[in-house]
Amino acid sequence: MHPIPASAGVGLRPEHYADILAAPAPLGWFEVHPENYMCAGGPQHRILTQIRAQYPLSFHGVGLSLGGEGRPDVEHLARLRVLIDRYQPVLFSEHLAWSSHGGRFLNDLLPLPYTQQTLDRLVDHVDEAQARLGRQILVENPSLYVEFSTSDMIETEFLRALAERTGCGLLLDINNAYVSGINFGRDPMSYLDVFPWQHVQEIHLAGHLTESDECGQVLLIDAHNSPVCDAVWGVYRQMIRRIGPVPTLIEWDQDLPAWKDLLAEAQSADRILQQERGRAVA
Repeated sequence: MHPIPASAGVGLRPEHYADILAAPAPLGWFEVHPENYMCAGGPQHRILTQIRAQYPLSFHGVGLSLGGEGRPDVEHLARLRVLIDRYQPVLFSEHLAWSSHGGRFLNDLLPLPYTQQTLDRLVDHVDEAQARLGRQILVENPSLYVEFSTSDMIETEFLRALAERTGCGLLLDINNAYVSGINFGRDPMSYLDVFPWQHVQEIHLAGHLTESDECGQVLLIDAHNSPVCDAVWGVYRQMIRRIGPVPTLIEWDQDLPAWKDLLAEAQSADRILQQERGRAVA
């Protein structure tokens, strides 16, 4: 298994297959949503096999509903295990969220109250997922638009406790931290100042939408449909300076750009990684 280098990667999308296969890309790795490959064969698997032969992979799941009241779906975990055994991704990540209830799947990543009861349940679900998948998983911090009055700990405390109790790693989504901070009138760096960075194994960067309500209140939406904004790049640079180079994904899921434009975003992240690596050496 090839390790994922501390460089930039991008999400693998069918719209870019031809460009990727036409010429080797100056890219460290690709991220894959495994739910898009839960079939026995076909062209998607042929292409993924070719790409896996050239690049390390990270799997980023969206269907486990780790924060749900019910246990993770054992059939879904079994299908994930088949894909993981087949492609040997270096990393596998999921979300601090829930997306299913009572046998129904909701096409969203919904927030959790940060309570001891929720933590205990999530610990059980992460433990089961790691046991069935046969590997450590990473858990990603969410973008928030509502918060629960019943929460009795802050998100960073919750994530730290989850990592310490389960041995899971963390995926730090800097855009999510920025979106949540601005939406609730908090400095995003105050969140990152106390983030349990010792457990971080991957970083996500993405673009977001800015909207306003009828009173002029600004709301940021984690849309993944645009370039990374200057403010998020600035926060990213500060975090890399603090924690060192970490594999970094440019997350772009909607209104996909041309392949060359997506590569340019990844190269921007690589420049920051190289600059901070050079600064550490100096």
